[in-house]
Amino acid sequence: MISEETKEMIENYIKAYNSFDVEGIVKLLHKDIVFRNFSNGELNTETRGTEEFRELAEKSAKIFASRHQSINDYSAIDGKVEIQIDYEASLAVDLPNGLKIGDKLQLQGKSIFEIRDGKISLIEDYG
Repeated sequence: MISEETKEMIENYIKAYNSFDVEGIVKLLHKDIVFRNFSNGELNTETRGTEEFRELAEKSAKIFASRHQSINDYSAIDGKVEIQIDYEASLAVDLPNGLKIGDKLQLQGKSIFEIRDGKISLIEDYG
């Protein structure tokens, strides 16, 4: 069972993410937040603590002209919350992998959240 408070916290995180509100995101995070991003099954980014997370969030925000995550489903797994997401974004810069300004990204993935002391203490993104 996922509490309404936990769902609200995750939804507030997604809302702040979609609107590039780095301060709004950081307010929701535990001081010892661990963030991991997995792409094609491989860990490609990891941060520890709010300052490392803030730096990554600020850099990431500059890459996108727009971005939007929407939650399709919630499930509770081993004390964590897994959400299924649809993700759309438009690039603001050219990327080394060949994607260009204005290119659109559309992905489906999942994110796993853990809450500790009333704050988000773990975020793992899988895409």
